[in-house]
Amino acid sequence: MNKRLISLFAVLILVCSSCSEKKESAVIYSSDQLKIHSIDEGVYVHEAYLQTESWGKVGCNGLIYVNQNEAVIFDTPPDTVATKELIAYVTDQLNAKVIAVVPTHFHDDCLGGLSVVHPLGIVSIANQLTVELASENEETAPLMGFDTEFSLPVGDQEVLMKYVGEGHTRDNIIGYVPSKQVMFGGCLIKKMNASKGYTGDANLEEWSNTIEKIKSEFPEAKIIVPGHGSWGGRELLDYTSELFEKATAADQ
Repeated sequence: MNKRLISLFAVLILVCSSCSEKKESAVIYSSDQLKIHSIDEGVYVHEAYLQTESWGKVGCNGLIYVNQNEAVIFDTPPDTVATKELIAYVTDQLNAKVIAVVPTHFHDDCLGGLSVVHPLGIVSIANQLTVELASENEETAPLMGFDTEFSLPVGDQEVLMKYVGEGHTRDNIIGYVPSKQVMFGGCLIKKMNASKGYTGDANLEEWSNTIEKIKSEFPEAKIIVPGHGSWGGRELLDYTSELFEKATAADQ
């Protein structure tokens, strides 16, 4: 092998190593209740934990987007302790004012911490159906509701909240940060090789159709963050769609 080829291989190895590092997240905060991962400039995943009867201790993801000292948080941790810790970290360490919290559906792993959010003067925004379902289930309900989509300025950029269709629940929405091409799918999106998980409030027959609509409406989305487990690229959308493609009434 001549020197030119050796040099070329060395450059390729360095480039690949650099790409790999960019795809990996960094844990920038960790406690017994909460972890925060940096996945892009100004974009973070917060991970807290829910104790369940069926699956034990489950990690629950949410998204933080920070721009020009303003922040929006998608989903609270399941409990008030971790939610207080999360808001304190965003405020004190990321030097950002939390201007909104966005629960992506009515389950505890999305809005279990809202009772400590509202006294801080932070508005919560959700699908109108999420507001209604939270109230019916005697949970703290989001303060503002929208029907199909809502755009929120964060500094000089924006985040989008959109209801595309039923899946994990009747009310589930996705969050999207256009400037970063990052989507928070919540429990509507599954991590790679995940099972169907909890489907007690699901529309199994529509789930795959909803994912296909998301794929069509957000072709530029590159980073997909599910409600539980590892994030990745558009392969998570493909996997979720295939997982529920053959769902039948018998599955319910």
